[in-house]
Amino acid sequence: MRKSERLVAATAATCLALAGVGIVGAQEAAAAGSGPCDIYAAGGTPCVAAHSTTRALYSAYHGSLYQVRRGSDGHTANIGVLSTGGPANAAAQDSFCANTSCVITVIYDQSGRGNNLTQAPGGGAAGGPDNLANATAAPTTVQGHKAYGVFVAPGTGYRNDHTSGIATGDGAEGEYAIFDGTHFNSGCCFDYGNAETSNNDTGNGHMEAIYFGNNKIWGSGSGNGPWIMADLENGLFSGVNQHVNTNDPSVSHRYLTAVVKGGPNKWAIRGGNAQSGGVSTFYSGKRPNVSGYNPMHKEGAIILGIGGDNSKASAGTFYEGVMTAGYPSDSTENSVQANIVAAAYH
Repeated sequence: MRKSERLVAATAATCLALAGVGIVGAQEAAAAGSGPCDIYAAGGTPCVAAHSTTRALYSAYHGSLYQVRRGSDGHTANIGVLSTGGPANAAAQDSFCANTSCVITVIYDQSGRGNNLTQAPGGGAAGGPDNLANATAAPTTVQGHKAYGVFVAPGTGYRNDHTSGIATGDGAEGEYAIFDGTHFNSGCCFDYGNAETSNNDTGNGHMEAIYFGNNKIWGSGSGNGPWIMADLENGLFSGVNQHVNTNDPSVSHRYLTAVVKGGPNKWAIRGGNAQSGGVSTFYSGKRPNVSGYNPMHKEGAIILGIGGDNSKASAGTFYEGVMTAGYPSDSTENSVQANIVAAAYH
């Protein structure tokens, strides 16, 4: 190769390298501006339900996050975001609820499928309708702005029995939620996820929801709890056995990332600190070795703060959560965790 040719080749290589840097930088910038549901979609497991009272879960979302009703006159107001893809407009709630009380009446589904959560009706375990959450009982800060979570006192519950796109039967799905890891009890059952459409216990394997608390009746992890477990109906499972899985640790981070995902004869529990670090796998393997859980019989309702049959003795605080179509990869969930940490809950 002549000297002039070598110069041309070197120049071209330099330009390609710089272009590559530009492409990588653009990808990193796009990822930094993505919401959890953008990340799940990029991983091939899009959100089919996305609930949060604290922030948008899509970078392009600019609609309402939730609705409040004030006690003084029964009027309602929708609470949106400060900016597209941004945190909740808590100031709008504060203004609307000034000098009176407010409850959260609707938690809107940001996925566009209409899977909103509203006041849970009665069920086989307890009558209803359930209580609605005090709209100011769980103040927090996210993305540097004031926001409010969903404070579930015993008797409080939300549900949607007529959903779109939620996994049924043995279909694959993923779920994550951000909870207050210091607010829990041993009552049944502080859940978020897939449940029965009839509000009754219809048998083993008819649910797949994230559970958080220190109930030991059906199963437990190591220590005294609380634990992230899966409510699969007629059992809170921490692993393949119905009772103790010592690899499922007690976790009590002030802001806790909790993950449950399931597919044909496989499921997993993952968790971590929503303020720092990654998520760890506490269980990943076959379905429980008890009759009725393989295959699963999921029905596709969505619950928050209660069990599938409206058991409502539980307590906890919910900030955000999603349900996906398909079984998310660990790498996708790791990216979602990075987004959660970057949201700077405190």
